[in-house]
Amino acid sequence: MRIAVIQLAYDDSEFVAERTERAAGLVEQQRGHDLVVLPELWSAGGFDYRSWEERAQQVDGDVVQRMAQAAREIGAMVHAGSIVERPGDETGPEGKELWNTSVVLDASGERVATYRKIHRFGFGGGEPKLMEAGEDVVLLDLPDGSRGALSTCYDLRFPELYRAQIDQGATVFVIPAAWPMARVEHWRLLLRARALEDQCVVVGCNTAGTHAGTEMGGHSAVVSPTGEVLAEAGAGEEVLSVEVDTSTVAKAREDFPVLADRRM
Repeated sequence: MRIAVIQLAYDDSEFVAERTERAAGLVEQQRGHDLVVLPELWSAGGFDYRSWEERAQQVDGDVVQRMAQAAREIGAMVHAGSIVERPGDETGPEGKELWNTSVVLDASGERVATYRKIHRFGFGGGEPKLMEAGEDVVLLDLPDGSRGALSTCYDLRFPELYRAQIDQGATVFVIPAAWPMARVEHWRLLLRARALEDQCVVVGCNTAGTHAGTEMGGHSAVVSPTGEVLAEAGAGEEVLSVEVDTSTVAKAREDFPVLADRRM
């Protein structure tokens, strides 16, 4: 499976409509890939909390529709990153109307999966203050027939989520993020840790640039089920193109059957 990881860079000067068109253009340049992945909250601004209300959309809003068009254009599955979702008539258990929602589109532009971020970052501010938490573990079939599992950014710090995903058959973790430069070494370490401990392929797509006063960390990466970094970006805008053999997951688990020894 050929995967394109688009490490999008942006700042506060770029209008959402302009950024959406630019991101779609980058997706449309990835013809020949099977899966294209964008970062978390790239349209709304990952740390731009003050703009989330006005930039919230439904899952069939302008951003996702443009990504669906790009997916159809190149005939590839597109993980459109995440949006600030406002469903319209739904409120969550805490009375909020917003979610951090990832959207995946198939090669025909049809929506095949949505995932509402379970672990909200902010320690009482930011996401916990403004957004509801997701509740569902979400898996889907990837273009090569492997089982992909969805998570987002801060979720990466919670290994129990990934254990639940492998218990449901996951072999590939797809993780969009808006992870800051101040903690980028945590990002790099945890991507490898999740790959190695769960013997899965990890596709981590981070953001670059500086927005809302926060420098983003970049260093998107694709990691093998043995913890080997197959490709890693630098700190700026960059597209990784990686050929991934997901059959290596079964081989890694056969050669070193650590998951069979789980007791808890």
